[in-house]
Amino acid sequence: MSRSARDYDESDVRVRPNRRGSRPRTKDRPKHEDAITARVVSVDRGRWRTLVGEGTDEERAVTAMRARELGRSPIVPGDLVGLVGDTSGRDGTLARIVRIQERSSFLRRSADDDDSTERPLVANVDLMVMVTALADPEPRGGMIDRCLVAAYVAGIDALLVLTKSDLREPEDFLTTYAPLGLEHVVTRRESPDEAEDPGAPAIVGLEELRERLSGRVSVLIGHSGVGKSTLLNALVPGTDRATGVVNDVTGRGRHTSSSALAMQLPDDDGWVIDTPGVRSFGLGHVDPDELLDAFKDLDELAEQCPRGCTHLEDSPDCALDAQVEEGLAGTAGPARLASYRRLATALRKNDPWDV
Repeated sequence: MSRSARDYDESDVRVRPNRRGSRPRTKDRPKHEDAITARVVSVDRGRWRTLVGEGTDEERAVTAMRARELGRSPIVPGDLVGLVGDTSGRDGTLARIVRIQERSSFLRRSADDDDSTERPLVANVDLMVMVTALADPEPRGGMIDRCLVAAYVAGIDALLVLTKSDLREPEDFLTTYAPLGLEHVVTRRESPDEAEDPGAPAIVGLEELRERLSGRVSVLIGHSGVGKSTLLNALVPGTDRATGVVNDVTGRGRHTSSSALAMQLPDDDGWVIDTPGVRSFGLGHVDPDELLDAFKDLDELAEQCPRGCTHLEDSPDCALDAQVEEGLAGTAGPARLASYRRLATALRKNDPWDV
């Protein structure tokens, strides 16, 4: 017998069950207590190459993806992460990164000076190696100044490596950075007369550089064409990082490395991370006031300055000038103050609110 619409009530309505079950979604996430530690060595199109069992007989490379619960958290070379899933390292396997361990340092830059968006570079490094050529291409001090600011703010030591000293003497260029107490290494190619094997001339200064990198986690930064890849190929035999030449028209190097890569030095004696050659090193993400914290001797003297003092040369009533001139600054002499102001000026030019 047919029924009219008036004969139906709510008891006749059928509710389709939830295909995913009736249990409400929980916000609790697994703790992944079984995750194993790995070091990130490279990033390529949403996949992270990691090293598990570092320094042991079980050392192996494992490819991993980011777990959904990490969201868009940046994961960069040098990061120590927790892996779950298939961590065997066999071809075709894929693990998951479920945890990023606390970082001892985090080096960043911005694309441009007026862009405050951070671009993470590397993590857990304790030495920034700034590589610049003395000629071909011409050295640019502004790049070094910017790298120094980023290193100071991140709490990372800095080392200046000057390449191609066979083309130009380094003394004049080093005079600019002597007041900073910046450590440096000068390198050049062996001449055929010096080389024991004329077919494969060595790099003079390489052993000194190797000693500075020993036992540390270092990152190499510099313009394209300055010789970073050449140094790395010598430091880590078998790396085969591509090397390039300098453009005759622009005087700048061509990009040869397209991604950051962490490499272990021979005999497990530290790590070195190569970064792609950069055209610029933006500081839009750095607060200008952070720089003074890196100059502890000047920071204490600055307490005598009036409120709002920028401590630059055109700042009225800056107490730093008088105290340095009267010798009250101890080791912070005029050259030290001039060096701080040079870096601070370069940084404040990037601050869109500083008018």
